[in-house]
Amino acid sequence: MRGMITSPAEIKYIRSLRSKGLSISEIVKLSNKSKSIVSKYIKNVKITLKYQKLLLQKRNWVKQKSLLEWNEARLESNNRIKNISNKESMLILASLYWGEGTKKELNIINSDPNMLRIIIICLKQLGINNSQIKATIRVYEDLDHKMVTKYWAKALHIPEECFKNINVLNGKKIGKLPYGMCRIRVEKSSKYFKLVMSLIERIKFLLP
Repeated sequence: MRGMITSPAEIKYIRSLRSKGLSISEIVKLSNKSKSIVSKYIKNVKITLKYQKLLLQKRNWVKQKSLLEWNEARLESNNRIKNISNKESMLILASLYWGEGTKKELNIINSDPNMLRIIIICLKQLGINNSQIKATIRVYEDLDHKMVTKYWAKALHIPEECFKNINVLNGKKIGKLPYGMCRIRVEKSSKYFKLVMSLIERIKFLLP
């Protein structure tokens, strides 16, 4: 466990390391203090001109390293998942619904349009059609309701006619969800709901 600050000398040491262009991670290693402590005491420390270029180079290297790792991760993900079979779609549906769906009917609410879109695609593979999908949007009062409806319809690849209600919340969206949340409910879904829940139970049984 990283130690706490016990003397002004430690603070001076941390600040001197920063003035020489050392990164936070480097200072953490040399001082044996936590990242939060180091961040606290290097605030407003002026880095001498001769070390500013060094710190900039380090930051650029870290950024480039991160970009390289992301590219490698995307390439590996493409190699690992080249396409998705019907069985795998069912596993995706069961897993997402297990974590996010209600346990009484096919009913799920979330702010992530990509996740809801994938769930809808998987539900349609079960035989559910657009006429059974009823969407409700939950938004803050300062949002344009028509704009939000168009956004969700386009994002989920379903007609605007599927959106039956808009629940308006008091307050503004500042610092909150830009397009609110969307609830997807499937009408006449009893047999499909039982199938999804049975898929979840099957996963529980198969995994030790």
